[in-house]
Amino acid sequence: MTQAKTHSFEGVLAVWKPAGWTSHDVVAKARRILGVKRIGHTGTLDPAVTGVLPICIGRATRMVEYLQELPKTYEATIRFGIATDTEDLTGEVLETCDAGGLSEAGIRETILSFVGDIMQVPPMVSALKVDGKRLYELAREGVTIERPARPVTIHEIRIGEIKTGIPSPEASFSVRCSKGTYIRTLCVDIGRKLGVPAAMAVLKRMESAGLAPEASLTLEEIARLRESGDLEERLVPADSLVPFPRATGGSLAASNARQGKAIPFELLSPVPDQDGLWRLYREDGAFLGLFESDMPGRRLKAVKVFHPEE
Repeated sequence: MTQAKTHSFEGVLAVWKPAGWTSHDVVAKARRILGVKRIGHTGTLDPAVTGVLPICIGRATRMVEYLQELPKTYEATIRFGIATDTEDLTGEVLETCDAGGLSEAGIRETILSFVGDIMQVPPMVSALKVDGKRLYELAREGVTIERPARPVTIHEIRIGEIKTGIPSPEASFSVRCSKGTYIRTLCVDIGRKLGVPAAMAVLKRMESAGLAPEASLTLEEIARLRESGDLEERLVPADSLVPFPRATGGSLAASNARQGKAIPFELLSPVPDQDGLWRLYREDGAFLGLFESDMPGRRLKAVKVFHPEE
């Protein structure tokens, strides 16, 4: 009975990552709880950061590359008047100053000025790889290297409480941003624009792959639901989370899909009307996979084929 249950686990679980755990720690613990081998997360969170960490299980791991491309939302607090070697409060203090002269209006205006397409230099404590080695590994060895600035997008910022009139003012804000955005670096850059050192004081990830805190489970809750046999209903189908348009095909389209063959548009409803990836479904709603639209050839070409159980 237990084996059958384990075998059926497939989909995405939103885990609430606790502070002090690496994303790898969370995946390893979830693997032990669920008794599955195919499992992975959709985007690393630093150990000190809490928040939503989507875990893909079973064939859902084939969708990780698409889920991790989706925008993410964070809640952050920036502290002015302090700089550290990690750009947050866990690092060694490099500089302090009295930033009490900052005004609430000035802080608000400066934070909002970062909305849009910006360039960011990844921090040395990031998991980004350079010549096969992660930057944070180099940082631990005391090595600092030049990192080229990369384009990222800040879709939206909502400002919360701002504390001024003290030597180390703070501002809390919510930010929705593209993959690859470093909030600690955003905090440093905000301070730089205001003419003072700054560091990230608090960070929580509030949305990833379209999943929010209310959809998330702690590792303890996952273990209890696994034990009671109620975990499956908390698994989210990975295909429901990717933003690609949807088409449905009959038996001939489904047969072509299973064999990885191109599918003529006339076999599909609605008829694809744009380039890019499409989600393809059988008439009974079973997910057949992701297919690339070939508009000149008027057909869908297989990219990732899923073979639904008959």
